[in-house]
Amino acid sequence: MKKHYRHENDCLNCGAELQGHFCHVCGQENLQIKENFGHLMGHAISDYFHFDEKFFHTLKPLLFQPGKLTVEYMAGKRTQYLHPIRVYIFISLIYFLLLFSNQAEQREVEKKQVSTEQALDSVKNSIANDKELTPEGKKVALQKINQYKGLAKAGEKIFRDTTYNLAGIGNIKEKGEQTYASYDQYLQSQQKLAPAERDGWINRLYHKKKFEWKRKGLEPNEAIMEGFKHNFPKLMFLLLPLFAMLVRFAFWRNHKFYVEHLIYAFHLHCFVFLFLTIVMLIKMALPAGWGSVANWINFLAVVAVIWYIYRSLRVLYQRSRWRTVSKMIGLSFMYSFTASICALIFLGFVALFG
Repeated sequence: MKKHYRHENDCLNCGAELQGHFCHVCGQENLQIKENFGHLMGHAISDYFHFDEKFFHTLKPLLFQPGKLTVEYMAGKRTQYLHPIRVYIFISLIYFLLLFSNQAEQREVEKKQVSTEQALDSVKNSIANDKELTPEGKKVALQKINQYKGLAKAGEKIFRDTTYNLAGIGNIKEKGEQTYASYDQYLQSQQKLAPAERDGWINRLYHKKKFEWKRKGLEPNEAIMEGFKHNFPKLMFLLLPLFAMLVRFAFWRNHKFYVEHLIYAFHLHCFVFLFLTIVMLIKMALPAGWGSVANWINFLAVVAVIWYIYRSLRVLYQRSRWRTVSKMIGLSFMYSFTASICALIFLGFVALFG
């Protein structure tokens, strides 16, 4: 659609003298102020498809040319590509929405299934009513069933205790919710105790959270994990500067600025999230009985991500094959360790303050 430009050569936005259709100071286009509806909509649509064109132009090197997008961006070729942070926010939003919606569907399926304890109780009833079994045979079978139920309950207790320990609250007493009807009653009982016998501030805060979870109908482990998953995208965004710092430490001989490592971190995480989104969509499209195919897809996805990281490091930092592999292994250990520590701290923070 033809654009209507002003004949005056002053920028309406900043007042600079123009030497073309765009201001060299602020970048505003020198268009007529008054335009009809058709031109208004045409301008908006052209801006949209301009963004769309840049987005798809960014995806090609991001997916199929590891490291090239970062190299070109740092070389100053930026007009044809979207800003790394904009790409990251857009791709990560799609990835986490798809991930959490898929997990929600899985939980709904699990709710519809018969629990292990209910199934064992059904088997016990069948054994008790079976007239062909001898009393001794029934006794042995029921003992086995009780053993299985004990193992199932033990497994649930291990999971619950592990969740509490990860949150840093493993030694907190369990009696608060059972003994006291409200948090105020719990505080009153604490005031009656000697100062040395009172719970610490972590225990008090945890009991307060337990009563809040109880009012919402949630179990502590369920509430903690839900809060952690809800805030997980924030944790990943906070880990990006940390990852960039580790990359700078691993490749400090390349004498690159920190911002170059940070841009690489954004591009790498964009690829991982986009690639995992594609993998999830492929697995969701598979028929129900293709579990082995899904396992092979997971294996190939891991191999593809590892190769992408290796190739992107070689392209960006220009190291030899074995030197790149050794740096990559060391970097993976450092990042896994630091990310685990940050995740544990974040989990405890979410459990107590989230």
